[in-house]
Amino acid sequence: MTPAELSRAVLSTVRRAVAADELRVTVPDRISVQRPPRPGCGDYATNVALQLAGAAGCPPREVAEVLRKRLATEPGIAQVVIAGPGFLNITLDAAAYGDVVRKVLERGAAYGHGDALAGTYVTTVHDGEPRAAVTAEVLERLLRSCGASVGAGDSVEPPEPVSVRPAGATAAQLCERLGPDATRWALLRPPADDTPSLDPAVLLSQRAGNPLFRVRYAHARSRALLRNAHDLGIEPSSDASDGTFHHPAETDLLGLIADYPRVVETAARHRAPDRVARHLERLADAFLRFHDECPPLPRGDEKPLAAHCVRLSLAEATGTVLAGGLDLLGISAPEHL
Repeated sequence: MTPAELSRAVLSTVRRAVAADELRVTVPDRISVQRPPRPGCGDYATNVALQLAGAAGCPPREVAEVLRKRLATEPGIAQVVIAGPGFLNITLDAAAYGDVVRKVLERGAAYGHGDALAGTYVTTVHDGEPRAAVTAEVLERLLRSCGASVGAGDSVEPPEPVSVRPAGATAAQLCERLGPDATRWALLRPPADDTPSLDPAVLLSQRAGNPLFRVRYAHARSRALLRNAHDLGIEPSSDASDGTFHHPAETDLLGLIADYPRVVETAARHRAPDRVARHLERLADAFLRFHDECPPLPRGDEKPLAAHCVRLSLAEATGTVLAGGLDLLGISAPEHL
């Protein structure tokens, strides 16, 4: 279950509560769910009860209880808890997480792409400055990945200028100093108003202090796990019916994978490719933690278990999302580092 699917489930719950006259409110067009800021608060949280309380004419916790009872019966949801003034903290079941992995593996490089911006026509323009040019190119990729038509002759709106803080160097100078991949990362990673850091000692470092290295290393490590598993005769499986996918390192990683389509859409809507880069960093860090705390392969004399097969599928899905995100940014994702 992705955040978008969970949002629709919560929205459906509100509609059913209104239809049953349990709540007397206008059903909102959209409902937001987010990853909670602290561990132990479920997999996702929503403040919908607080939003509806005023119109419903009752305390937020009463609205939350009405919704909690209904939402807890939705397929893929293991538990719903009311927290604080009326937040709903939602925990998904293992099977729902297995569905996320299956969707990634089924869609491959197209995971995260959709049609949320279908019918939108955009033409970007820039002055040729290196950072503006790279940003415009990536924005077009993001917009297309969300179904928008880019550079179409029937654009109904004037071209959008790409406005970023300049890099302070020519494209040739940057590529000579950093190479194409590190150049693109340096120009795309900071928000548009920030000055990009162009320090080769950081951007070309093969160490954990370099975010680009961590992202590419996590991708390469996920592919190495699959090669090693094949040599051991172990195949990935997304069947999480044995209860796998409940360790915090697993659920944190799965939550970031599930959230990736929303991040891509948000980056396209707000013309902010830096959001994709930062999400890939978080995803890589979560994968490396998962790799250490939930080994996808047997260690020592340990025999292969079903959990190893399931974790391998999660590693494969992570590598797929990392490669897809880097591709949207125009950055290579090598299988060996």
